[in-house]
Amino acid sequence: MGILIKPVISEKATSNSELLAQYSFYVDTKANKIQIKKAIEATYGVNVVSVSTLISAPKVKTRYTKTGFQTGKTNKMKKAIVSLAEGQAIELFG
Repeated sequence: MGILIKPVISEKATSNSELLAQYSFYVDTKANKIQIKKAIEATYGVNVVSVSTLISAPKVKTRYTKTGFQTGKTNKMKKAIVSLAEGQAIELFG
C-alpha cells in the first residue's frame, strides 16, 4: 500500500487549495513528513514547500440492539496539509 490514500474533498480543503495553494491528503498513519513530501512530488510533479500533519482520533459509537448495547469505533486517520511553491497547482479533477 502506498503512502497517499486519497485527497480530502471538502469545502475548507477546496478553498485552501484555491486561495493558499495548500492541498489536503489522507495518508498512511505510519508515514512521516519526508516520506509524504517525496510521494507527492513523485506523484504530481510539483515542488512541496512544507508539510503539516494531524491525526484524528477514532470515534467510539454505541448502538442499542435486540441483543444489547453494541460498541465499536472508527479507524484513526492521518491527514497531511501540503503547501506548494509559488505558481504551482495540483489538478485533482482532471
